[in-house]
Amino acid sequence: MLRRAIILSIVLSCLAPSVHLHAAEKADIAALMPAAMASLRAAASYARTGNIGLAQIELDDARRAWARLGGVTERALAPDSDRSLSELIAGGNDRLSKADAALTAGDGARAAADIAALRQSIHALRRDASVIELSDCVFELAPVMNALREVAARFASAKAGPGEVVEAGDALSARLQRCNGLAAPDVASQAEFRRLIDGATTSAQEIGRAARAGDGGLVHRYEIELQSFVNLLDFRFG
Repeated sequence: MLRRAIILSIVLSCLAPSVHLHAAEKADIAALMPAAMASLRAAASYARTGNIGLAQIELDDARRAWARLGGVTERALAPDSDRSLSELIAGGNDRLSKADAALTAGDGARAAADIAALRQSIHALRRDASVIELSDCVFELAPVMNALREVAARFASAKAGPGEVVEAGDALSARLQRCNGLAAPDVASQAEFRRLIDGATTSAQEIGRAARAGDGGLVHRYEIELQSFVNLLDFRFG
């Protein structure tokens, strides 16, 4: 918790030099941001898989944490300071409202997209402040996985060669190893983390071998397995 408080205060100082956080505000942000992020991850996962009721429960939790976070940052930001964080909070409120409306309409895919857009904004803000953690790396696995899935689909229809599958698998493997390197020792040693990271890395390497062997069915099975690994990594560590 202390480590997160320090990181988040660094983010704030990078974005707004005139921000001066009291100890209580630092503690509030350190508690609220991880709570909001955890609920957003869970809501997106449930929405993506069609569990609308569970997604709504998690989204409600995220909205409460987000509202409280907005109150803390509003008190902390001086009138003439950089408004990046305030803009993030306002944009987040809009995305959360849209996601809630989508869930009410039973549209899990649209809700998941709105939540993903908010999470992207959070990670972009952190990246601009040169704060990179395991969660940021795990979040960025999605576009690399999407690229691999697209190549695998083209390979299945004979529109991509084995070399492209190998390249896409190597790219995912490299990103997974980067995430592994960013994991804190207590996380890196967890059995669940090791199972997901090591399993995904192995599959990312094997999918290229399957492509070189001309086994389209095996390429497809590895693609599905890798997507599951990436989804679980995001759900737990994103």
